[in-house]
Amino acid sequence: MSTEASISANHGAIGTRPLRIGDVAPDFQARTTKGEMRLSDFRGRWLLFFSHPADFTPVCTSEFMGLARAVDRFEQLDCALLGLSVDSLYAHLAWLETIQERFGVEIPFPLVEDPSMAVCRAYGMLDLTAQNSATVRATYVIDPDGVIRALVWYPMSVGRSVEELLRLVEALRRSEGNAVMTPEGWTPGCDVVRPVPTTQAALRKVGGNGCWFYNPVPDTGRKRGQ
Repeated sequence: MSTEASISANHGAIGTRPLRIGDVAPDFQARTTKGEMRLSDFRGRWLLFFSHPADFTPVCTSEFMGLARAVDRFEQLDCALLGLSVDSLYAHLAWLETIQERFGVEIPFPLVEDPSMAVCRAYGMLDLTAQNSATVRATYVIDPDGVIRALVWYPMSVGRSVEELLRLVEALRRSEGNAVMTPEGWTPGCDVVRPVPTTQAALRKVGGNGCWFYNPVPDTGRKRGQ
């Protein structure tokens, strides 16, 4: 079994520019702490795919424990978790075992090894001119069709907010295929906003508590986890 991650040949022209919202996430096959996997194995459900700078580091350890404790909440949103760093599979295994032994937290989601840096370069997690192999804290929310719907990057010194990642997935799901959008700080149960009307006839039908360009209305649609 190869220890080198392989990127799909149809990565194509996207590989010449940074990934953007709306791009199909580059497929790859690699070893993980849960066995060999392809990114496309997650098709049909939402996926939070994220990189971390290195194993056995303090901020990364806090993030992994936070994500592990929130796995059931992500599952309620039909969202899987998949981590990655350039460390080897054996380093990953040793780190996750140490977290379980020292802090009593089992990491239930897979962690991808990428010693060749093929995946992290394809996703822009590591700049082509980088002087070392430490990836940024890049997070990609990928929809059930394999399309990137959101990108969030943090520097190495700042940990991500698990609550915000959950909120982001919930907001994406709530606005998916619906005639509503989610305003600043939206959480389930809060008001949503209607899209701006694009015709005069539609503008004149605007109701609710706002005006034509900002029209918040009670969210009577899907509830949490739907």
